[in-house]
Amino acid sequence: AGVFAATGDPNLVAVVAVAAGGALAGDHLSYAIGRGSGGALVRRLRPGSRREAMYEWARRTLDARGGAVLVVARYLPGGRTATTLTMGAVGYPPRRFLGYDLVAATSWALYAAILGYVGGAAFGDEPGMGLVLGLGVAFALAALLETARHVRKRRRATPVADDRELEAAGRY
Repeated sequence: AGVFAATGDPNLVAVVAVAAGGALAGDHLSYAIGRGSGGALVRRLRPGSRREAMYEWARRTLDARGGAVLVVARYLPGGRTATTLTMGAVGYPPRRFLGYDLVAATSWALYAAILGYVGGAAFGDEPGMGLVLGLGVAFALAALLETARHVRKRRRATPVADDRELEAAGRY
């Protein structure tokens, strides 16, 4: 819709408002599903199990920096759904969720609509090419972010010592 807004119809502000509203509604539906299933999930956790530890880690992490997680997850493929479901399941406060989700949904709607608008303006007579450009840039940015995340994760991983290193250290 941002691509076509470059021609004046639809209005860019309306595109942003509708996109943000749709994103907000979808996020709250996902949050409500997580909230509804959270109690059953907790009851099935065995004390001391890995799943219980993961649940507690998610709860603590979201308590500490849930707003930032929600805003960033909005831009990651699959991240939004997983985050909003989890926030509901761990009982993240609804008012805080709404506040951060307004920021996430609105910033995402602005980003997507403006990206489309720029593509539409660049290819005035061929809005389809603008759509392809906008999607290409969005996919390239997502791939770049995922690659950076993967590299960062690998760098933080502790390397496993090989047999020679263990033997030299007297641990073999």
